[in-house]
Amino acid sequence: QVQPVESGGGLVQAGGSLRLSCAASGRTFSIYGMGWFRQAPGKEREFVAAINWSGGPTYYTDSLKGRFTISRDNVENTVYLQMNNLKPEDTAVYYCAAKMRGSGWYKTTDYHYWGRGTQVTVSS
Repeated sequence: QVQPVESGGGLVQAGGSLRLSCAASGRTFSIYGMGWFRQAPGKEREFVAAINWSGGPTYYTDSLKGRFTISRDNVENTVYLQMNNLKPEDTAVYYCAAKMRGSGWYKTTDYHYWGRGTQVTVSS
């Protein structure tokens, strides 16, 4: 098993930045990729970004390209989500997930282990 744990959420004003971290523990040598999703109140969980664990490509939802950047530190088994120019509509619980196999990157069902989430609130 893999246990992802998110941190770094909080309250920020519109236009500000936050960096989320996700530390993975357990069978980290088996991780194929890591992803970030978010879920706003009353909405479905949606894909934000993902990264191949071995240094391959990154994946983003089109609407967030240019504002959000995913990166990883394999030594620390940590994945980051840098979020810039935040907007009130970015308010959500942000979840980190580990992907152990498979070709898909954009669906919740493509991931096998999930963290508990970290709240991001952007005030106007």
